[in-house]
Amino acid sequence: MDEATGAQLIAESLKAQKVEYMFGIVGVPVIEVAMAAQAAGIKYVGMRNEQAVEACRLYSKFSARPSSLEAIPSVIEKAVRTSMYGRPGACYVDIAGDMVNTVREVCFSCRVVSCCPPPPVSLADHGAITEAISVLKAAKRPLVIIGKGAACGRAEIALRQFVETSCLPFLPTPMGKGLLPDDHPNCVAAARSRALLQADVVLLLGARLNWILHFGLPPRFDPDVKVIQVDLCAEEMGNNVRPAVALLGDINAIVTQLLTCVRKDGWKYPSDTEWWNTLKDKIAANAKISKALALQSTLPMNYYTVFHHVSQLLPHDCIIVSEGANTMDIGRTMLNNYLPRHRLDAGTFGTMGVGLGFAIAAAAVEKSENKGQRVVCVEGDSAFGFSGMEVETMCRYNLPVVIIVVNNNGIYSGVDPETWKEMAKMGDLTSVAPPVTLLPEARYDEIMTAFGGRGFLVRTVEELRSALQLSLSDWEKPSLLNVLIDPSSDRKQQEFPWLTRSNL
Repeated sequence: MDEATGAQLIAESLKAQKVEYMFGIVGVPVIEVAMAAQAAGIKYVGMRNEQAVEACRLYSKFSARPSSLEAIPSVIEKAVRTSMYGRPGACYVDIAGDMVNTVREVCFSCRVVSCCPPPPVSLADHGAITEAISVLKAAKRPLVIIGKGAACGRAEIALRQFVETSCLPFLPTPMGKGLLPDDHPNCVAAARSRALLQADVVLLLGARLNWILHFGLPPRFDPDVKVIQVDLCAEEMGNNVRPAVALLGDINAIVTQLLTCVRKDGWKYPSDTEWWNTLKDKIAANAKISKALALQSTLPMNYYTVFHHVSQLLPHDCIIVSEGANTMDIGRTMLNNYLPRHRLDAGTFGTMGVGLGFAIAAAAVEKSENKGQRVVCVEGDSAFGFSGMEVETMCRYNLPVVIIVVNNNGIYSGVDPETWKEMAKMGDLTSVAPPVTLLPEARYDEIMTAFGGRGFLVRTVEELRSALQLSLSDWEKPSLLNVLIDPSSDRKQQEFPWLTRSNL
């Protein structure tokens, strides 16, 4: 029997589950937990932006409150295991404050719970695989949609072989980007709306038919579209659209099953079909519009000009973190990903304020593994405001994150400094300023310099390229590019509104 505190048991239990990093905001009694984690060999990263943690309980895969010190190791093992098994997700363990500092004798067998094994792998029913192949073969306008579930399932090798063997067009979801390179000849992301609207069969790989995919419903989808749904979670099957075929199991394993059948049959979707011609024509037309916007030389710059030059300078292996409204939407189409799991964004719930935290976590791992990969965080000015103080965290730990704030003085759109001054003359700004406006030309770059990082105020293409090249060459400290763009800059004309059409 050895004496141990609750904090020690928490730290030892996390270390036993091979946890390498802890992120937190200290205060009594979290201080003791953080110190115990460091003593156990876990790297502790102190953050600045505290969210409503208790609210997480309702949205967690597993939540528990250990009833005793002896129960802590097994509860933590179950939380870690549950977070990885099935669909990955957050778990919540609530430990009473007085337990953290309680000192008690705890038997060795209670203190040690071995690391949980990797998640088991399950295959889809063979008959369902055969049916899925039959539906694909009969399709005139097939489309593969690659979701973040395929990225979590590490299906990139099998998926690339399947796409290239079958010659099917594919469309990645935001965090499915990079599983196959965005410049792959079968990628039809630049014709997204047309592909979704006219596809008659969709092979849905680890993606949910939620708001990001317009729920799979008209007018964005064909009302008679057949969906072959591949998912690890049985409860997801049939949400919003009943699948023609449901393939339940590990994404990588199921794609391998499909690949085996395609190779055995020698089947390949023809490359000279009207469907491929339609998609290629739309890709070319959209690329022409985007290029024209990107090459505009007027000042202030627009979104497309900024992203055009940023995309030319970013390393292909960099990790891109993105959040915002237009910044995230346009950036998704113009900033390519070439490697799997190298893009993080606001995700399923469109949660703003997560970007800098994601970037810190990615940079902390990169610093330990030293792979030479840059972490680039592309933020709208509104999104940056949610967690902007995390730049101090980056400076404190010398994490060389490159932050690009695309600053249009507002949420969706803002006003220029002259208009702002005129509005101030009209009366109280709380009554006359549009709710979407922010302070024009706010100096976000000076927040970074205040903590010892590099800050750049950018107005021109030349300043943008110079500042970004300098930032990418600096591995010692973080940088922030405050890129001022036209407050009225917007997305190119869309065939459909993204989600909800505004009355403004």
